Formats: sequence, structure tokens, C-alpha cells
Amino acid sequence: MILVLRALGIGDVATVVPALRGLRAGFPATPIALAAPAVLAPLVDLIDAVDRLVPLSGLDTVPALDAVPDWAVNLHGRGPRSHQLLRATRPGRLWAYECPQAAHSDGPLWRDDEPEVSRWCRLLAWYGVDTDPADLLLRRPPPDRVQVGVTVVHPGAASPRRRWPAERFAELARRLVRAGHRVTVTGSARERPLAEAVAAGAGLPATAVCAGRMDLSRFVALLSHARLLIAADTGAAHLATAFAVPSVLLFGPTSPTRWGPTIDRRRHRVLQYPALSRGTEEPGVVDGEPVELVGPPEAVDPAMAAICVGEVLDAVEQVERAAAAA
Repeated sequence: MILVLRALGIGDVATVVPALRGLRAGFPATPIALAAPAVLAPLVDLIDAVDRLVPLSGLDTVPALDAVPDWAVNLHGRGPRSHQLLRATRPGRLWAYECPQAAHSDGPLWRDDEPEVSRWCRLLAWYGVDTDPADLLLRRPPPDRVQVGVTVVHPGAASPRRRWPAERFAELARRLVRAGHRVTVTGSARERPLAEAVAAGAGLPATAVCAGRMDLSRFVALLSHARLLIAADTGAAHLATAFAVPSVLLFGPTSPTRWGPTIDRRRHRVLQYPALSRGTEEPGVVDGEPVELVGPPEAVDPAMAAICVGEVLDAVEQVERAAAAA
């Protein structure tokens, strides 16, 4: 058994799809177990490269296994905590980035500014496994119990600095409806008040708000059959790439070089004013630990605030033309 660690979120798992498929192609007869949050099971099923999901959230507990892994692959972070957690499962060998703090001298050197998809493909290349960084597309689930062809507006983000102002999302949604889009506002249960405020500001009915009403399986189905996604740097953005759904993505303190779409830049557009940002906010650069923010954490980053509704609408037209011409 190959034990792979990626105990993070939706977008994080989406970025290691090429690496997982490389492992599957390189070792077709060896079972692959992915240690990741149990809630991500519907997404993991669509990768078609994982035999078993081992439920694991964070790095505080050792994953429960029924056998010792033949080897472990760290697709989670740079170490030392993730290296140490995998060593605790007593694998035959460990594939991971070099980390002197974890007494792991094998593996390539970590690069902070590397695109997340490329990072894990490079790790496997070090160990002789071929991967295709463009192999990001997921199997599309059936559209059971969800609308098809809606425009998904996803106003939330993990931190306030990455959230575009709600009133602009509302104006955007209102103008999209006037242009003929059927708009649905999505998000987590915690983001439901934000989604409701956006819908109310746009004059949308309460039925247009799906935030907090969908499990991950239904959200994935909705987005995979959507017309368009407009969102900040979130897991939803990575799913749009995975299902070839046109997207307009609003970036502020995070780097689109690391976390933005890596394929079909005509279908997926990034808007950003990096020179205006108060500082970077790069998730995952510290191995499983919270990242310290630069600037007031409650404030919208100026790089996000500089994005206007008109340029988002222009980008919508561009990605839809590109999708129609494909």
C-alpha cells in the first residue's frame, strides 16, 4: 500500500490530482490510500486514482491503518510535522521534500514560490515517477438534484482579506441577471449570511441562495454543470478548473502563480492588482500551522478592493467567448 498525505481542503486536494494519477500509472497494482478529511470523499471518488480514503483532518493524530504502508508519500507540506506523522505509520520508505528538522535528507529542495500543482509533480519526478501537470480534469458527476447551467457566484473566502466586498458581488449578480444569467449564490453554512446579503442586494429570491444548504457532493455536481463561476481564491476556483467550467477569479493577497489556474488561461481569467496588496497570505507554506497574516486580518486587502464590477463583467464576456470557441 502507498499512503499519501494531503490532509487539507478542496482546492488543496484538486492540486495534487496529477501527482495521484502519476502514482496510479506508475504502480497500477499497488493500492493507494489517501489520508485526507472525510468530508472530501465525494471529490476523491472523482479522481479515479485512489483506492481508499483514510479520514484525517490536520496533523495532530496518526491515521488509522489496518496495515503498515509499503511506503508513504508526503503531498501535504515541507515538514517537519507532516514528515513525522508519516514516519509514525512506520512505512518502508518515505518520499518527501528534504527536511533536516525531520531527519529526512532525501528528496528535492522546497521552493516557496512554486505553483502548487508543479510542486508535487516535481517531488514525484525526483523519485522517478512521470506525471502530467495538466492532468487536472475530474470525472463529471451526474446532475442529480441540482440545477444545470447556472452562473455560480461564490462570495466567501477563508479569510476576510480575500473577500471581495459583498455590495460589489450584489451589483455584479444584479447585472448578470439583466444579461440573462441564472445566478446561484453558494458558500458554506458559516457564509450563509454573506450569501443572503449578496442575494438581497441583487434582488434575487431566497431560493437563489444555496450556501449552507448543500453537502459537498451536491455542490460539486452543481459547479461541474454550471455555466460560469465567479469567486475569490477558494476551493471552488480549483473545481472550476477541474470541470472545465469557465471562471473569473479575484485574487488579492495570495499568488495566482501558486494557486491560480495552470491550464486554459483563456477559459479561466484571474483579476489582481498585486502592487496594491498589503502583503502575501500564502496558505500551506508552513507545514500544517496557521499562517501569520500581514496587515489587519479583518480588512479587505487593497488588491481585492481595487477590482471593479465592470472589469469582472468584461472578463465574464471574454471567458464565455473562449468557451464557446473551444
